[in-house]
Amino acid sequence: MSDRFDVIVAGAGPAGAQCARDLAQRDYDVFVLEAEAEDGFPRQSNKSTAGTFPSMMASFGVPDEVVMNYTDDVILESPNHHYVQHQPGAVLEFAAFKRWLVREGREEGATYRFDARVNAPIMEDDEIDGVQYSGGEEAYADIVVDATGPAAPLAKELGVTDLQREHQAIGIEWELAGVDVDHPDYADLTDAMMLRLDHEYAPGGYSWIFHTGGDTAKVGLCYIQNGSHERYGRDGASIDDYLHHWLESDPRFADAERISDKQQHRGSAHIQMPGRLCTDGFMAIGDTVPTIDPLWGEGIHKGMKSGRMAAITADRCFTEADPDTSAEAMSVYSKLWHSEVAPRMQERLLMTELLYLAPNDRYDTLMADLQDADSDMLAKANAGNVRAMLKLLHLGDIPLLGKFAKARLSG
Repeated sequence: MSDRFDVIVAGAGPAGAQCARDLAQRDYDVFVLEAEAEDGFPRQSNKSTAGTFPSMMASFGVPDEVVMNYTDDVILESPNHHYVQHQPGAVLEFAAFKRWLVREGREEGATYRFDARVNAPIMEDDEIDGVQYSGGEEAYADIVVDATGPAAPLAKELGVTDLQREHQAIGIEWELAGVDVDHPDYADLTDAMMLRLDHEYAPGGYSWIFHTGGDTAKVGLCYIQNGSHERYGRDGASIDDYLHHWLESDPRFADAERISDKQQHRGSAHIQMPGRLCTDGFMAIGDTVPTIDPLWGEGIHKGMKSGRMAAITADRCFTEADPDTSAEAMSVYSKLWHSEVAPRMQERLLMTELLYLAPNDRYDTLMADLQDADSDMLAKANAGNVRAMLKLLHLGDIPLLGKFAKARLSG
């Protein structure tokens, strides 16, 4: 096998595998390096709740075979109320989805090497020329893409990423059977994805129940260990403690048990603006950047879009009359990322900080506000439109806004 390629992609998650798939479809010579062994893949990186929507399914041709359950509604819960929004979606079997992406890429001609952890970039005249992997092996390419997530061994070395520990969110999820998805004291969660705002169970974050069919569901929670978490959390409590507390106190889980052949899923992602996204011959995609939606944590679609924008950028660099992989040429990726992958990212980050700073009783009021709001205004607020966001504020939120401003200034 040649050790020179058009593009090397480090990481076979949704972002990296989609980037490789798109490039291989364009007949580029693509080499994908994945740290995990192929046997059992993705045993170590099966970390996503994998809730998604028709736009992603259609854009990337995702087949029914990787869908655990198609859903009809998204439900928001507060401690005492809820809001139902009709929004078709799908809960994916994440491991099957990742394996499908690998198969798709291979069928298009991409070369995959598993059990091949990328260690460092190979530099030539201060520009990346390839990668070292698996200890002492080397591979070279005109363009290198880092899709390794927060580990980011290439992006960190090149000074492209700026992941900050204080913005790192952690999450845990179990797959359960025996869940009462239509309990009389709660909203009917049949064929629904539910997100709960409740500091008792997820201080400074949210918890979820994603129905996967019958009496089964994905159940978990996540939060950022920042000021909001410290304000509402319990001293010494771990994320496992919060999940156990929810499972023990919520009657919907009275008869629930973990599905024996399903792994416990743990993961982390950074909720922040990205630093640089690219440089000479190099792009960072997916959670390396980071790319996850800050408000509701949806990462698959945005990660795959970042992979696609990287593939479009590489294609443009290669098809110029004089192929050009300079930092200036690669900057097309940065423009596409901000316009197509995560528009209004700054506004959504501010909205996220304000939302998770609010107390539980404000969440109850929010559910009533959502019931009264028209769908157009909600769509604009969810997209980060500041004017629409302001319409959801009350005079009583002035102290909350003061706390928000103080937290921003001190940060």
